[in-house]
Amino acid sequence: MPLINVIRGEAVPTAPFTVRTPVLRLPIWLLVLWQTVKALYWLAAAYVRFWYVTLPATLLTWLYLRFDWQGPVSLAGGVAAVGAAWWFGHRPSCLRFGCYPVLARWRRFVYRRRWTAAMVTAKLAVSYDGQTIIPVLKRVRCRAGSDVVVVRMVTGQIPDDFAKASERLAHTFGVRQVKAIAGDAFGTVVLVLLRGDTLHSVVAPPAVTAAPDFTALTLGVREDGAPYELRLFGTQILIVGATGSGKGSVIWSLVRSLAGGVGSGLVQLWGLDPKGGMELGIGRPMFARFASRDFAEMAQMIEQAASTAQDRAARLAGATRQHTPTLADPLIVLVIDELANLTAYLTERQLKDRIKAALGIVLTQGRAVGVHVVAAIQDPRKEVLPARGLFPTRIGLRLSEPAEVDMVLGDGMRDRGALCDRIPQTQPGVGYVALEGDPTPMRVRFSFLEDDHIRDMAHTYGRLRVIDGEATGGGAA
Repeated sequence: MPLINVIRGEAVPTAPFTVRTPVLRLPIWLLVLWQTVKALYWLAAAYVRFWYVTLPATLLTWLYLRFDWQGPVSLAGGVAAVGAAWWFGHRPSCLRFGCYPVLARWRRFVYRRRWTAAMVTAKLAVSYDGQTIIPVLKRVRCRAGSDVVVVRMVTGQIPDDFAKASERLAHTFGVRQVKAIAGDAFGTVVLVLLRGDTLHSVVAPPAVTAAPDFTALTLGVREDGAPYELRLFGTQILIVGATGSGKGSVIWSLVRSLAGGVGSGLVQLWGLDPKGGMELGIGRPMFARFASRDFAEMAQMIEQAASTAQDRAARLAGATRQHTPTLADPLIVLVIDELANLTAYLTERQLKDRIKAALGIVLTQGRAVGVHVVAAIQDPRKEVLPARGLFPTRIGLRLSEPAEVDMVLGDGMRDRGALCDRIPQTQPGVGYVALEGDPTPMRVRFSFLEDDHIRDMAHTYGRLRVIDGEATGGGAA
């Protein structure tokens, strides 16, 4: 029996059956009811989802209907009075639990409006199976001068992808800088959007403590407004910066934080100033040993430090893993103002070899036995400073070229936000600190000590007193 095409009415032996979709005719009242239920469901969902807007609006409407205009005005006045009392009574909690959450809601709305375009133009969107997949904005938190945005990455992405696009994101969202940090949850990245510059003002010198905490020496202020505390135990410190970048601010901030220990005898500062004492000479009484012109004496000092480190290591082996400073066995800190003059520019080859060999011993063996090096240098190239990798703590101040940032702080640090080449000349003492094993650089401004501050500190805490050009023993606690 031939098959019949029911649409055309023709006999087509090989044609398949053609089935017409049935048409259901519903009464108009049922369609209206269905659309009304859908609209009510959408309104209820929107009411619950945007409760931070709908609940206040509902309350204001009820107050107006119940008490006329006096109701909303009284509520607004009461909220303003409580907010003012909270603000002036305890501002930190008001900011944390009141202002910042409200601001975060608004910022989330602003970021969501630009989010898709930002991810596509920054090349963070992924095309898969004919679809465009973008990272998901999960949460926004506000802090002083910055917004913290938690993002769920697309499968296959890593935080470094966002770090490389940080400059594009900064221009897109109109902020000063964007930092990308690996999130706590798997598959997330934290974007820190820095809006203002909290390090614009000069930082005053910190107060001198009688007993320095060698695990937390206050040297300046971090970008989030908290004090920057340096851990001296277990590290060696390298300071790199162009001329006028503020290397002296770092050195004298560290010396001031150790001044109490210098006065009591727990700390000995050994100063090496190959530039003739122009930088360290003003604080000469703070240094138990000091050399500024005789390179042979500088080589002897570094060799003495290496010998001390080896002797302590042999004595403390098997007893402890960290030296504890005492009056008989103090902490020794070698402060070298321009290290390149000793490792690269010194013409006497024999002295240069002696210095390099002794310095290598101090850098590798001195961290745990209380012999530390704080060295400043302008040129970070490997041929100028071969032992660059032996400094776990590196501080990059203003640098001349973008390539120098990774030389100083490590590979990829500039992509992660260490823009040392962008630091303006009007902000000496601003720099980035990188710790060994920590992929996130920290922006810091070190305190500034004027010459009078250094002289007063040297007079009060120095182990040597300079009187009429002669150095006399004695110290002040």
